Amino acid sequence: MTSVFVFVICKKNMLTKTAVLFAFLNVLTSRGQEFIGDVDRLDPEINLFVPEGAKVEVLASGFSWSEGPVWVPHLQGVLFTDVPKNKAYLWTERQGLSVFLNPSGMTDHAPHSASEGANGLVLDANNQLVLCQHGDRRVARLEDWTFDAPSFETIVDRFEGKRLNSPNDLVFSKNGDLFFTDPPYGLDKQDDDSLKELGFNGVFKWSEKKGLVLLNKTLARPNGIAFSKDEKTVYIGNSDRKNLIIAAFDYTEGVLKNERVFFDASTLSKKGPGSFDGLKVHSSGALFATGPGGVLVISPEGRHLGTIRPGKATANCAFDATESYLYLTSTDVLARIKLK
Repeated sequence: MTSVFVFVICKKNMLTKTAVLFAFLNVLTSRGQEFIGDVDRLDPEINLFVPEGAKVEVLASGFSWSEGPVWVPHLQGVLFTDVPKNKAYLWTERQGLSVFLNPSGMTDHAPHSASEGANGLVLDANNQLVLCQHGDRRVARLEDWTFDAPSFETIVDRFEGKRLNSPNDLVFSKNGDLFFTDPPYGLDKQDDDSLKELGFNGVFKWSEKKGLVLLNKTLARPNGIAFSKDEKTVYIGNSDRKNLIIAAFDYTEGVLKNERVFFDASTLSKKGPGSFDGLKVHSSGALFATGPGGVLVISPEGRHLGTIRPGKATANCAFDATESYLYLTSTDVLARIKLK
């Protein structure tokens, strides 16, 4: 059961900022162990990843749309965003939940028709936090881990002089090149928004040497993005309800080639909430892809092994450093499930 404590400050009959924050975090934080959903085991191979009896454990709740989890080793916890609230949170085993960034991604850097914050998060090779900022319509880097107020450095915000739509998810290759998707979800009217400057929703690569390069613009709603372990294949979740697929591309000589359907979820779309969104690749090569029903576990060959089903739409997921847990951002909760 969640407890809420409010300290009333008599002076001017106002709550202090500290008291308000304390009460707010108590509302968001789950105070008792709570489990939701189940695991749909379609193939015995799923037991190699998710042990029998494993449950989805709620760690914190009360968010508007939780997203973008990333494990941060030096903090020994997971960072994630609440996109509509323009905040990012840190959850650790010892300290529980705390506000980490406020604001997270809407700082009036760019013209905007919505006030959404950061979405996808990733660490670069120097352990710096890189963010897809919906409201600011850019990919940016947090300048320092220690701050009174967060400060961000723009990595990229334009393609050929035109503002990006609203960068959504991102991944670094081993050589430090940055790959990200740019659907229109951070714009109020999406493709029909008057502020949209690009005539497509693209997949991009950014590097220090070559700047920003357009890799693909065939997907209507490019979303989650990840590399295979050998980096010869790029997986991209397409959240277009009319074409609910994970696309695969060969990545050779800096170009995406041989576009194909890796996994088609059209038959699953009516069996549970959610579309293809964030996805991660396990060290075994298996994909953990958020999609209809929860997190789909898919073999490197494209075989659906099963689904971790929290019972609500799931936007993204992330492993901890040892792949002992999978963290899920599912609508209004941060949750996790034990892995083998």
